[in-house]
Amino acid sequence: MNCLVNKPYPKIKVERKSKEIGEILSYLYASNEGELTAVLQYSYETFLIEDEELAHILKQISITEMHHLSILGKTIELLGCTPLFAEVSHKKITYWNSNFVYYDRDLITMMDINIEEEKNAIKNYQMALNTIHDIYIKESIKRILEDEYLHLEIFMKIRQSLC
Repeated sequence: MNCLVNKPYPKIKVERKSKEIGEILSYLYASNEGELTAVLQYSYETFLIEDEELAHILKQISITEMHHLSILGKTIELLGCTPLFAEVSHKKITYWNSNFVYYDRDLITMMDINIEEEKNAIKNYQMALNTIHDIYIKESIKRILEDEYLHLEIFMKIRQSLC
């Protein structure tokens, strides 16, 4: 199963340095609803799932989320900020921690959580699109969003198959 949209990502660029945009991206990057959490959430689930095909799908989605993490980290750096594994806002730093991962072992609950987390990611990226006016960053976000919609669709199909 393909876990990313078959379309290239735009070149990582910014119009100019911006601490404000860096702070917005830090939430997408490493907050409780950010890409770092998604990478580790889906990786954790692969350790628990006995179905090899499903574990492989989760691994592939995790790898895609890792690519999103890399895009955001490089963009944050180009904006003149440090890509910390943290949410940075108004001089307050909230470091990422492992409590952001759900440690549920029930497959149905895992998929329900994944569906909600993908919906949150989509909402957060949409809000960023409405706030950020840098054309290059907007293009990267639009491309990442395509993958997030695909992940939501995949998790919804998996969840439906478990009924």
